[in-house]
Amino acid sequence: MSERSVSRQKQEKRWYTVQAPEQFDREELGETPADESEKVLGRTIETTLGELKNDASGNNTKLTFKVNEVASDTAYTEFIRHELTRDYLRSLVRRGSSKVEAYITVMTTDDYRVQIQPVALTTKSADESQEKAIRRTMIDIVRDAASDRTFEELVDSVVDGRLSSAIYNEAKTIYPLRRVEIQKMTLEARPEEVAVEEETSVDVDDD
Repeated sequence: MSERSVSRQKQEKRWYTVQAPEQFDREELGETPADESEKVLGRTIETTLGELKNDASGNNTKLTFKVNEVASDTAYTEFIRHELTRDYLRSLVRRGSSKVEAYITVMTTDDYRVQIQPVALTTKSADESQEKAIRRTMIDIVRDAASDRTFEELVDSVVDGRLSSAIYNEAKTIYPLRRVEIQKMTLEARPEEVAVEEETSVDVDDD
């Protein structure tokens, strides 16, 4: 390939401004280059809640967005993951205390499938039955939260800390807690993907 054709290819690349979803006020997430708009689709971009909200207290929370639409020179995204940094999670653990985790897959009212991973940290070491009761409470509250919320509402309740506060207030009656966090929330399937899975499973059952 000649230098001229290489330079022409470089010139053909455009920069697309990547925006957060509407629930995050269409904040600018950065820019991404591509020679065709189709190539921008599916790209992911990671930021922190602190950068998004201009608030350093959110720097321990990573948010991942995925481009799902391109119009003109703007790339629009959807939320796909909320995750606490490893350093922050490590800093929460204390010797002589218990760390109780759960992995819960739920469906929202608008048929998004989401996995949520809450973690509760006790003030001292809890026994097995107390840990089990705390885990059960976490699972019940997360399921209840998803059962009457849309995907966007559920994301909001995780990002602004309302879901972890609800778990804390309920589970602290079982055993004294130091902290409850949602360590990870991941979008597993959109409504159309869920519908296809259900159709496929029905076909298999019919066979």
